[in-house]
Amino acid sequence: MNSSQNYSSLGFPPPHSVLFTTLLSVVLALVIMLTVCGNVLVCLAVGVSRRLRCVTNCFIVSLAVTDLLLGLLVLPFSAVPELLGHWPFGPEFCNIYISLDVMLCTASILNLFCISLDRYFAVTAPLRYSMLVTSGRAALAMSLIWAVSLMVSFLPIHLGWNTRNLTVQNWGPYACEGKCIFQLNLGYVLVDAFGTFYLPLAVMCATYYRIFRIAREQAKRINTSPCCSAPTASTAASTPALREHKATVTLAAVLGAFIVCWFPYFTHFTYKGLRGEQLDTGTAYTVVLWLGYANSALNPILYAALNRDFRLAYSRLLRCRHVGPAPACSHPPSQGKPLWGSLQTHSPGCKDGLPEERGLILGEMNGKRKTSPYSSESLP
Repeated sequence: MNSSQNYSSLGFPPPHSVLFTTLLSVVLALVIMLTVCGNVLVCLAVGVSRRLRCVTNCFIVSLAVTDLLLGLLVLPFSAVPELLGHWPFGPEFCNIYISLDVMLCTASILNLFCISLDRYFAVTAPLRYSMLVTSGRAALAMSLIWAVSLMVSFLPIHLGWNTRNLTVQNWGPYACEGKCIFQLNLGYVLVDAFGTFYLPLAVMCATYYRIFRIAREQAKRINTSPCCSAPTASTAASTPALREHKATVTLAAVLGAFIVCWFPYFTHFTYKGLRGEQLDTGTAYTVVLWLGYANSALNPILYAALNRDFRLAYSRLLRCRHVGPAPACSHPPSQGKPLWGSLQTHSPGCKDGLPEERGLILGEMNGKRKTSPYSSESLP
């Protein structure tokens, strides 16, 4: 009772019960460890596997580095006030922490956006992919990602462009001891939310819908493939349905995880900004914030672990032998392999695959049926 009164007199919320604090500590520590360890594993996998060193995987490595920095530089400082009930690091460091948070979360989202575009070009234009996605353009895209991330984080926050009275938050007479406040105004919220989330989300939905349609069309074509023809009509009919189901599950996992993790946060962020309020501690804000952080823990699974080549590299790093079953149907050189392998694996730019993992990609270009000499293997 006396402890609660002391916290109230200082303007801090009373601390949680021991049981709740323990459970919360376990959950937050788990998210942080998954984020750090998972993204370290992605970086190491590319380092030890020469097959993974290609242009198309630059975006996955960039995503892993961004999420790793988020797990090391932001998440521990986000967890401390959740456990203590107040911000113990002072108002000066608060703005640096908020800037790092905004910058790294924005860079993570924009990396996901670039991955969706890479997958789109790999599937819709397989013959021109190596000309469309070059190392120079990939480097330019990653430079733009970090430039945009800096422009919506450190620059406006340290110049006061995000506050209603255009003064620097958490500074001078406006600083509140024991609190780390993220102030918002209408202009900043509209630029940040729509420029770095809602617009990329709309493009991602459009690209993945187009990819799914192409995968579904190819599933129907593969039904006529001699190697996949079955003795009975029922088995033959189930083959394209199974492949279409795999494509649907893959796309639902990729896009669904992104929406579930980030849509609640940006909805809350936009609502607070439209009302002219500030982002501060509270149950709703805590839930949507850590839900967004969880996406950085899921990214190594969604964008790397579903890739057979990454799994092979993981098995070498972890000294495991089992990497999943082999594909059920081996296509001859004249037939096409399923497109949805490109959704989670590397695109035609990675040309050093094993002979048994190579195939043909079917694409529609100028209304004609085209082929590409390289394709990723299908998901298990």
